[in-house]
Amino acid sequence: MLKVVYADSEAVSAADRGLAYGDGLFETIRMCGYQAVLRRHHLDRLVADAGRLGIDADYAELDNQLTLAARRLLPGDASGSWILKMILTRGSGGRGYRPPESSAPTLIVSASQLPAIPGPEGVVARFASFPLTVNPRLAGIKTLNRLEQVMASREFTGEEWELIMADPSGLPVEGTRTNLMVHTDDEWITPAADAVAVAGVMRQYAIECLQAAGETIVERSLPARIDLLPGLRGLYLLNSVFGIVSVRLLDSVSLPVEGTLATICDPLKTLE
Repeated sequence: MLKVVYADSEAVSAADRGLAYGDGLFETIRMCGYQAVLRRHHLDRLVADAGRLGIDADYAELDNQLTLAARRLLPGDASGSWILKMILTRGSGGRGYRPPESSAPTLIVSASQLPAIPGPEGVVARFASFPLTVNPRLAGIKTLNRLEQVMASREFTGEEWELIMADPSGLPVEGTRTNLMVHTDDEWITPAADAVAVAGVMRQYAIECLQAAGETIVERSLPARIDLLPGLRGLYLLNSVFGIVSVRLLDSVSLPVEGTLATICDPLKTLE
C-alpha cells in the first residue's frame, strides 16, 4: 500500500530508502489552480520509470493523489500558478543497499511558488566545468540521485540562467535542469533519450508537437561548438516548469533567437 506523506505536516522516516540511498524518483509539476500542465506525461513517466527501478506504482492511484494534493496544498488564489512536487521512494526496509523483496512505496508531496519565467528575448547560459556521466541502465530516469547536477550548480555566478553540462568527451548533453533542442535550417536536433540523465516530459511533448507539425526531428549528439552548426536558427532549453526558453548568449557567444518552437508547442494547452 502506498504511504503518502505531506511535507508541510509530516516527517519522512530516517529509514526511508529515498533518503538513505536516493532510491526513488520525482516529478516537478507546474500547476494552474487545480489543473496540472503535462499531467499525463508526468504520470506516464513516473509509472514507467518506477517500473524500471522495480518500484510498485499504479497510474490511477498516483493520479488520484495528485488531485487530492492539489486540493490540499493549493497556495493562495485558486486560479494562480504554483509547483507541485511528487517524490516516490521504494519506502523503508532492506539490509544495506539490497532492497527488500516487497516494500510499501512512499509518496512525499510538497508545494512551492512558481519561479519567474524568462521572456522571449532569451537567456544567458554557459558550460559547467563539472562533467555529466550517464549510466545506460538509468538513462532518462529522474531519480533522486542528482549529485552531478548539484555539483555543477555550485558554479552558478548569478549572471547566467542555466549551466549546460557536457559528457566526459566535451559534447553537450543537457542543462542542470533542462533538456537541449537545436533548430537549424534543415532540422531539429536533441540528444537521444538513452544519452541523457533526465528525459524531460517537456522534451517529449516538444518532440510530439514537432512530429505532428511535420517537422524533421532527429535524436543525436550535439557538437561541442553549437554556435558553429550550419544554418543554426536557435538553441532551446526545455523544462516542464519553465516551458521553452531560448538562449541568446552561450559562453559569451551570441546565438540567434527565434520563437518558432513556442508557436508550435504550447504546454499550457495540456492542462488537466
